Amino acid sequence: MTKRLLLLFGTLALAVLTLQAQSMASKRLSPPAKATANIDDLQIDIEYSQPGVKGRTIWGVLVPYGKVWRTGANEATTFTVNNDVLIEGRPLPAGRYALFSVPGKEKWTIIFNKEADQWGAYNYSKEADVLRVEVPNLDTEFTERMTFNIETQDDNSSSVFLKWGDRAFFFVIKAAGQP
Repeated sequence: MTKRLLLLFGTLALAVLTLQAQSMASKRLSPPAKATANIDDLQIDIEYSQPGVKGRTIWGVLVPYGKVWRTGANEATTFTVNNDVLIEGRPLPAGRYALFSVPGKEKWTIIFNKEADQWGAYNYSKEADVLRVEVPNLDTEFTERMTFNIETQDDNSSSVFLKWGDRAFFFVIKAAGQP
């Protein structure tokens, strides 16, 4: 009987702590968000925190050009796929990755790093990079909160868009083995 009470108490305490942690995360200045898509049996998930512009100069000042950025706020943004994919035509194995980037005036370097559980980019290690691709830096309509969108292009590909302030980038994902 005592073991059952201890187990019940432990379970209740864990549930309360989980709810408190979720409540605290949703009250952050850069709240958590998630973008997800399915292409046939391919599941794509991007978990990130949404910083706001708040009247600041973002590109080249708050987020410097030429330096590794966590591509969001708080914890490193994570990118998860349940099957092997091609990112901009280059292979990426199924898995969960930290999604870092190096913003530039003309192009971005998008980085998939195998150390997914990190706070920011403080412990970023290039040696843990699994894939790097370059994509253009694009003009876009103003977006106050950084936002990821995944748009299905056809039966076997999608595009991942990041928009924040007046800048954007996108990269194409295809199921591996597809033309």
